[in-house]
Amino acid sequence: MEEPATPRRTPHRAAGLVAAFGVLLLVSAASVAFGAKSLSASEVWHGLFDYAGTDADVVVRDLRLPRTMLGLLVGASLGLAGAVMQALTRNALAEPGLLGVNAGSAAAVVSGISFFGVTSTTGLVWFAFAGAAVVSVVVYSLGGARSATPVRLVLAGTAMTAALFGYINAVVLLDTAALDRMRFWTVGSLASANGDVIRQVLPFLAVGMVIALTLARPLNAIALGDDTARALGAHLTRTRVLAAIAVTLLCGAATAACGPIVFVGLMVPHIVRALTGPDMRWILPYAMVLSPVLLLGSDVIGRLVTRPSELQVGIVTSLIGGPVFIYLVRRRRMAKL
Repeated sequence: MEEPATPRRTPHRAAGLVAAFGVLLLVSAASVAFGAKSLSASEVWHGLFDYAGTDADVVVRDLRLPRTMLGLLVGASLGLAGAVMQALTRNALAEPGLLGVNAGSAAAVVSGISFFGVTSTTGLVWFAFAGAAVVSVVVYSLGGARSATPVRLVLAGTAMTAALFGYINAVVLLDTAALDRMRFWTVGSLASANGDVIRQVLPFLAVGMVIALTLARPLNAIALGDDTARALGAHLTRTRVLAAIAVTLLCGAATAACGPIVFVGLMVPHIVRALTGPDMRWILPYAMVLSPVLLLGSDVIGRLVTRPSELQVGIVTSLIGGPVFIYLVRRRRMAKL
């Protein structure tokens, strides 16, 4: 499965990664510059580098900049989680949103808010971790465990997602006190970003990212099949446990920060695989860079198309990802990887 790093191929991949990082910088700049309130380039510059407390400065420094930083972290986390899940399960349709992981985190977070009165992001993260872990095990079991097929896993994940969001909607409707807090969060939004939220989830996301990136080589071996991986010296149990920990950390913290956002972890790894080939040593860093491009780009679109209001980023990614998912399901060869 792993391609040899030829002298010709490696520079092309490295140059592509540099170009992807350049695109990320441009999209990040657009996220700071554009929004529901129109600002001139001088106002944006003033807010970033000469803060004086004006209304424009507050919009740029206190609202848009934290929102962009959270989008970078969450986008990278979801892209890495999706790439790891696809490699680990050898399932081209694996994605935290499609397999119910994000819905499990969301249901647990809503329970923490409504029934236990948890309000801090740090407290909600632990509920999100528990929900992600439990739902991952349930979906894997419903999908047939070791005999699971990509479509069966997606069907199990879709059923769990529907049931969990039914539960979430019931809780939101019955608990009017928590309604405003959860109304935008349950569809996935970066609007509540601030420095405190970023500081609280950053340690969990950083640990998850480091674990995911260190799994590139063993995931390459697993892609060749369990027997071949063992022959190559890969520790299958350790790799699967670490991958599960990484996905739980990444999805749980991301969901606690901004709600369930789907399809980012599905679309980007497929795009990256077409650019780099199947080598996880390149797929993971590419996904880490390009996933925030998709998430921040979707957030900017959501802020611009409905000015002066905004469309939540979770809705925009769903509108983009739905057709992509249908296309991938109809391509039998890709669905059976």
